[in-house]
Amino acid sequence: MDLLKAWFKRTFSDPQVVLLGLILLVGFLVVIGLGRMLAPVFASIVIAYLLEAVVIRLQRMGMKRLLAVVLVFLLFMAILVFLLFGLVPRLSVQLTQLVQQLPNYIAQGQLLLEQLPQRYPQMVSEEQISRLISNLGDELAGVGQSLLSWSLASAASIIGLLVFLVLVPVLVFFLLKDKAQLIGWITSYLPRERYLVTTVWVEVEAQIANYVRGKVGEIVIVGAVTYITFLALDLQYAALLATLVGFSVLIPYIGAAVVTLPIALVAFFQWGWGWDFGKVMIAYGIIQLLDGNVLVPWLFSEAVNLHPVAIIVAILVFGGLWGFWGVFFAIPLATLVKAVLQAWPRAQDVGEADADQAPADSGNQAPA
Repeated sequence: MDLLKAWFKRTFSDPQVVLLGLILLVGFLVVIGLGRMLAPVFASIVIAYLLEAVVIRLQRMGMKRLLAVVLVFLLFMAILVFLLFGLVPRLSVQLTQLVQQLPNYIAQGQLLLEQLPQRYPQMVSEEQISRLISNLGDELAGVGQSLLSWSLASAASIIGLLVFLVLVPVLVFFLLKDKAQLIGWITSYLPRERYLVTTVWVEVEAQIANYVRGKVGEIVIVGAVTYITFLALDLQYAALLATLVGFSVLIPYIGAAVVTLPIALVAFFQWGWGWDFGKVMIAYGIIQLLDGNVLVPWLFSEAVNLHPVAIIVAILVFGGLWGFWGVFFAIPLATLVKAVLQAWPRAQDVGEADADQAPADSGNQAPA
């Protein structure tokens, strides 16, 4: 207990540490308590953060900020219209076709399973296959009910989606236009002496900017290359599968492995075992190889120095707390935690500071 009291007194006797702790606590409580209500604000901040790089580049070319903001915002609206009326309907059509084909895929898979005891009687028995088919049927029934309930819930939230689509562009525009005023308003409520908060933010901000912009670029490039490749190979549901591959880069080490399964299943049910199936899997493997060894080092100029175990733990923790946004920001949040731990005062630092201060105090005392 005395050790805990000593640690608490040593750590929180510094006002800078108290300020940093309060800011982190308030931010955590806001995200946890108001995360759903403020989802359009968070999405708008991310988009504005991405577009700010283009605005700054136009300003360096001699363009006034307001004009640069208007041009970048119009580009953003053009991309948003393309996504809503070009990509989303195509994905919806392919998803509907895939759902309609599921019974045929299930029947083909069941036929293949029933043939296993005849081909490998020493490894698989008919009883085991029957039990497996029964369990798979129960699981598919549960998935079907979940999809039905999700579709009904999503149909009920169309109004919320429309509100989201209206609010986000408005917020993005004003976040870009009034960036200096908004930052000044926020910092006006902070103490002038905030060097610890500034130290943590400066260390994290560059990596967050590099990560967010690089990750969005990686999603677009990987998704587009995969779509063109699958289209050239005449793979069914190319747009849907390419979208899955693009978003799979959000989860390092795991996303690519998970998305391999639907790609392999679609290719197998389309062509069976053969060279066409092999071409798809080889092409997908090459895309993943180029992504990990060429694209990622090129996009992420500032490497995030985190251990793979730390990245996986961060994805599990923050993804469990905040869903998609937690997964998207798992690595920046882990970087924030690392920066806070590095900047947090340690017993050794405090001891060295006291030792440096003691001679100065003794030198100021009058001789006896």
